[in-house]
Parts: sequence; C-alpha cells; structure tokens
Amino acid sequence: MSSRFVVKILVTMTVLLCGAMAKAQQMPNPYGPPISLENAKKAAAAAIAEAQKNKWTMALAIVDPNGTLVYYEKLDNTQIGSAQVAISKARTSAIFKRPSKSFQDQVAKGGEGLRYLGLEGAVPLEGAVPIVMDGKIVGAIGMSGGTSAQDAQCAQAGADALK
Repeated sequence: MSSRFVVKILVTMTVLLCGAMAKAQQMPNPYGPPISLENAKKAAAAAIAEAQKNKWTMALAIVDPNGTLVYYEKLDNTQIGSAQVAISKARTSAIFKRPSKSFQDQVAKGGEGLRYLGLEGAVPLEGAVPIVMDGKIVGAIGMSGGTSAQDAQCAQAGADALK
C-alpha cells in the first residue's frame, strides 16, 4: 500500500470516529424553529446581568440552530478576542446539540479525546449552552471574556431565562 492511501484511510477513520463520539453525547432534544430576536434579547439581558453583577467584562453571542448569529453584545472594555470566541462557542453548542464544555472535557482527557481537536466547528472551550424552549433546541448562547466557568455561568443564566 502506498503511504498516501494509508493516510487517506487514517483520515477517514478519524473523521468517522469523531463523528461517532460527538453523536453519542448530543442532547436528545430535536431542533425547533430558530430563536426569535425578542427571545434572544431576553436571554442576552439575563446573561449580561449576571456578568455585570459579578463585574465581569464579556462578549455574548446568540445563534439559531444552524449557528447563524441572531444577537451579539459586548460589554465595554471586553478584550477584543472575546468577540469571535463567543460566536464560535455558541455555534459549537448549537450545531453539536450540547454545551461546549463537553468538548473541553474530552480534550482534557488526552489520548483519544484529542481527536475532538480535528472536529470542524467544535470549539473545545466551556462557555456555551443550547437554548431549549418547549423541549426543542432553538439556538445557543455563548459567552467569552472571563474564565471558562464564568462564561458558562453567564451563558446558563441566559438560557435559563427562557425556560
């Protein structure tokens, strides 16, 4: 066998295994209609209130089930890099139907968990959660600017505002 053929087989196996691992941990909730702007603003207000209560400067992104940005907000003095990170975390959570922390946890395990680094669109950083309404995933909220745990705390406050 040529080395090129072996590489192709290994890449294919890695992609298939990553997909199988990702599917095994997804939320069972079906996707619903995209979150409305009104509901996105409600979730954002709760998440931003949590950040401000704790004096954390953060960026917030809310996406629909496809990962399309619906609402974005950045508190004054938030580091510039957090803007794109919040969007990427939210997209990860929406398209993979799970909190972004699940990817962080798998990567932290090392070994086979490192395969998640090759999963396109999966940002392995805590700080985003799906938004579930009437049992359906209508989007996701991602936060960035604090520690990963602080980002997740604020994102969860936003998602909980719509329950």
